[in-house]
Amino acid sequence: MTPSTINCWHKRVFEAGPATTAFLAIDMQRDFLMDDKGEPNEMARIIPRFSRLTSALRHWGCLIVHTRESYAEDLSDVTAHKASQGYVGRPGPFGRYLIRGQPGCEFVDELKPLANEAVIDQPGFGKLHGSGLSDVLRTNGITHLILAGVTTQCCVHSTLREAVDAGYWCLTVADCCASPQQKWHDAALDLIASESHLFGSICNLRDLESGLQADHPRD
Repeated sequence: MTPSTINCWHKRVFEAGPATTAFLAIDMQRDFLMDDKGEPNEMARIIPRFSRLTSALRHWGCLIVHTRESYAEDLSDVTAHKASQGYVGRPGPFGRYLIRGQPGCEFVDELKPLANEAVIDQPGFGKLHGSGLSDVLRTNGITHLILAGVTTQCCVHSTLREAVDAGYWCLTVADCCASPQQKWHDAALDLIASESHLFGSICNLRDLESGLQADHPRD
């Protein structure tokens, strides 16, 4: 199948085919996208766009991988530094924050994985480290990654840096990522584009949809 060409920021293009591409849907969990009252927070505004992105990539036929930042109930996989920050396991509107098995650790209802899609639980920010994700990508012959999710400056950017060092071609979908503060989101995107796009390419959802539909129109 002919690769799709996606027009990106700063006159770059990202060329990839579905057989060798994975979409990393990063940490679209209730604990990140809901506030302390259990209502959608500001980052939740990306959920409709993220749903469109996921649907487009499912139709395209690439590998879909959903990641969760999550920790053991006994906190045995929480580092001393992270424990000192006090956020893992704290009480929240959906149970203990980011603890596996708690309702808040689960994906928001609009973005639940399909039965045939991989789910990766990882006690940290970068999703390739110690999670089995690298094995999933290697087994499926993946060379290109499309990344989106929350938060832009933390788990998305940490995963992106790991992926670039591992040799993957990477595309970040800017308007399908979010941070608690807009300035952090913008700064993370600036870093991706720094030094001639040291950390890969950036596009918006419309750019990606247009590129996929141009080469592989919907039935």
